[in-house]
Amino acid sequence: EVQLVESGGDLVQPGGSLRLSCAASGFTFSNYAMSWVRQAPRKGFEWVSGILSGGGRTLYADSVKGRFTISRDNAKNTLYLQMNSLKPEDTAVYYCARVPFAGFSRSYDYRGQGTQVTVSS
Repeated sequence: EVQLVESGGDLVQPGGSLRLSCAASGFTFSNYAMSWVRQAPRKGFEWVSGILSGGGRTLYADSVKGRFTISRDNAKNTLYLQMNSLKPEDTAVYYCARVPFAGFSRSYDYRGQGTQVTVSS
C-alpha cells in the first residue's frame, strides 16, 4: 500500500522558514519522480515543485522560485521542501504527491494527507 505522510507544517511569521518532510512507503521510492502541491483556503490545488527520481533535476512554480527548495533522500525514502522568505499567500495545506513515473510531470497518482502551513503575523 502506497503511503505518503507529510510533517513539518506550522504557524510562522512572514519572512520565516519551514522545512516540510514526506515519508514514503509501500513502493520503490527511488523509481518515481515526486512533487509538492498545495491548496490554499477556498482555492484549487496548485503544483509547487517537482524532482526527478534520481534527484538530479528540480522544477518550481514561478510563485515559489528562488524561495523554496525541493530535495529527496532516496536512502531514507523521504522528500523535503525547504521554504524560506515565506509570505502570507503561501498559506495552504501542503501535500507530497507521487508522479506515476520517473520523469517530470505535474500529474500524480497518490497524495498524502497534507500538512498545514500558515504564514501570519
